[in-house]
Amino acid sequence: MLVPGEAGRTSDGRVHTMSPNTSTGGSKSGGAGGGLMTPGRVAVAAIAVLTLVFIFENTRSTKIRLLIPEVTLPLWMALLGTALIGALCGAYFVRRRK
Repeated sequence: MLVPGEAGRTSDGRVHTMSPNTSTGGSKSGGAGGGLMTPGRVAVAAIAVLTLVFIFENTRSTKIRLLIPEVTLPLWMALLGTALIGALCGAYFVRRRK
């Protein structure tokens, strides 16, 4: 195995050097899959926490019309259900685009 900055010979006898800037594999941050605390992940986690706080602060009952029937349920359940449906739709479209 070559170490950056050192030279070595390949199986056919040619000399091979590896520059110090050449990566031996993996990601730019050195870990598999990137760093744990990237700015994007921190932002998503903060938004998720704020969303959950908002949902669970709204605990009173409310009437909701589901096409034809009208149901009464705690507002937090309606908000949580809507957030979960939105997250599932978002995840579906992100996977489909790849």
